[in-house]
Amino acid sequence: MKPDQGVAIVGGGPAGLMAAEVLSGAGVPVDLYDAMPSVGRKFLLAGKGGLNLTHAEAFESFVSRFGERAGALRPLLERFGPQQVRDWAEGLGIGTFVGSSRRVFPTDMKAAPLLRAWLHRLRHPAPGGEPVHFHMRHRWLGFGADGGLRFHTPDGERTVHARAALLALGGASWPRLGSDGAWVPRLREAGLDVADLRAANCGFDVAGALARGVAEGWSAVFAERWAGQPFKTVAVAVGGPPNAPPGALPDASPPDARQWHRGEFVATATGVEGSLVYALSAPLRECIAREGSATLWVDLLPDRSAERVLAEVAHPRGSRSLSSHLKGRLGLDGIKLALLNECLDREAMHDAARLAAAIKALPLRLIRPRPMAEAISTAGGVRLESLDEGLMARGRPGLFVAGEMLDWEAPTGGYLLTASLASGAWAGEAMRRWVRPG
Repeated sequence: MKPDQGVAIVGGGPAGLMAAEVLSGAGVPVDLYDAMPSVGRKFLLAGKGGLNLTHAEAFESFVSRFGERAGALRPLLERFGPQQVRDWAEGLGIGTFVGSSRRVFPTDMKAAPLLRAWLHRLRHPAPGGEPVHFHMRHRWLGFGADGGLRFHTPDGERTVHARAALLALGGASWPRLGSDGAWVPRLREAGLDVADLRAANCGFDVAGALARGVAEGWSAVFAERWAGQPFKTVAVAVGGPPNAPPGALPDASPPDARQWHRGEFVATATGVEGSLVYALSAPLRECIAREGSATLWVDLLPDRSAERVLAEVAHPRGSRSLSSHLKGRLGLDGIKLALLNECLDREAMHDAARLAAAIKALPLRLIRPRPMAEAISTAGGVRLESLDEGLMARGRPGLFVAGEMLDWEAPTGGYLLTASLASGAWAGEAMRRWVRPG
């Protein structure tokens, strides 16, 4: 890259802003460019229902949430992990608390006050720091022939040269907020190794039940009545593709007890989504890509043993209807009962053994993830193996990458935000060493 006055950061999300803070605090001039009219838009949207900053579980468990990338991300999270995120927020005057799920939130649950305080500190750093200069409506177009950063701006195309540059452009899950993945072909053209982007923390479409006369998706009756409604107090597990024709109820053995996860998820018009599904989206997605479908096993009554469920289902019901019997003996009604009726034919519903087995392990066949534009985040991106230990591109000195552009993924619950902040802090420190060696 042709040297100029300072450092350029492309992308005004958490990773880019954190790198800017590190550099600004060290007295390095920073110019930050973003395609949108203002920075932190995804950050603000994520905080609409209460900004989940990080997670208060034990550090080793926290790191394990990053799956096969846990080892690579460990040093970053040791430098700027869950406790450091809380300390950083406190330093901005934003208190935090740990919720019942061990998720960490700002005291007022809002993202806007934290972002305002953060931007104020970036524009007005402590003595010895350099103010960050923001350039909005600058959409990155790639590299010029001389290595400069090309931008489309309201005043036409502009090329920027810097001593070092950080790309923190996000994934492809929020195109209307600027994270559209348009950088993938540009970086590949520049010689970087980029894994295909894939939906993560996403919903899935279900195969239909032939018993209901639909080969794909829910029946019209189920979708109209129950789409948007939650399955509460359930457990789920992931299995391989069932040995069954398309649209039929899967026929396979459920996973063992160690593989079940408790919580809740939501029915959509075409399938399922929600926290439990998001937590398992990676194995579900990979199984579908490999085998063509995956099984999501659902335990509708995780607090009842299989023996207890069978005993209650088989208890004589006299003149009562089956729905009244299941509600009275097991408290099973609403969307849970509707799901059984959706997936089982009449014969199975009136066979005590088969019905009890389905209540404890009902297999849903999932056939595709929802589109990336609907996902909370994306997997794939710049492969960590193509970057050095400071997140600088091995074949392009002075170019750094951070945030969701990197090839890693994690479930919701504060993990995504923490790792984005950690990668920004890590890259910012590496950039400082690059522009001011020694």
